[in-house]
Amino acid sequence: MSISWTAIQKQRLQELNASESQQEMCFESHQERDRAYQEQEHLLVVKGKQKLLELRDIKRRPSLCVLEQQLVEALTQKGFTQVVTPTIISKGSLAKMSVADDHPLFSQVFWLDSKRCLRPMLAPNLYTLWKDLLRLWEKPIRIFEIGTCYRKESKGSLHLNEFTMLNLTELGLPEDQRHQRLEELASLVMETAGIDNYQLELTSSVVYGDTLDVVKGIELGSSAMGPHPLDDQWGIIDPWVGIGFGLERLLMIREGSQNVQSMGRTLTYLNGVRLNI
Repeated sequence: MSISWTAIQKQRLQELNASESQQEMCFESHQERDRAYQEQEHLLVVKGKQKLLELRDIKRRPSLCVLEQQLVEALTQKGFTQVVTPTIISKGSLAKMSVADDHPLFSQVFWLDSKRCLRPMLAPNLYTLWKDLLRLWEKPIRIFEIGTCYRKESKGSLHLNEFTMLNLTELGLPEDQRHQRLEELASLVMETAGIDNYQLELTSSVVYGDTLDVVKGIELGSSAMGPHPLDDQWGIIDPWVGIGFGLERLLMIREGSQNVQSMGRTLTYLNGVRLNI
């Protein structure tokens, strides 16, 4: 007979960022399991306290902030310009992204009133900037933003209501170079994040249609390219590429965390460490 962790034990081990192999341990008796649980919990608590001391005495900044800085430096060195846009956007801007009342994403939006919401994505603002920058800058136009987005995501180890997105875009490149450019941009971000052995997979998005996703066990980033049917809403006619990454998911994979909540904005964790230890 094989005995696994109780539901409460498994939840606690997951909160403490136990590895997948630790969470899947099996035992021949309840006594053996409970002894092993005490040992594993103790080891994980010690490891967590050491990580908190390292944050206080050495790093001084959470990994999320450090990753953001690293990405800013890597992208600006490659000729991209960082932009900062509003967190509150209009219902009209979202509708231009096809997210109207009957869209699957509409119910996940945090609405402030009948006309304004917290942005569920960065794309509407970047489209708006493109429209003006086309008059002011030579092509190609390379811009990116790192900012917080908000969605009423389903609960689970992979979703957050408040998460950090990186969107990088290039407008006005040759149409026959789009796929190659997306691969280059994905490589730049993944190398900067310290993640290798990822895959690029063709999938479908409720907003962009066919997209190229960056995957390592889970989806880490999703791309799109134009010309695209959405472009008409913004007066865009040039070819473009764009790719977006969730920073908390990047950290989750890089650091071997078992839930994305530990990597995000929270009062329960600090730099990936559960604080009730």
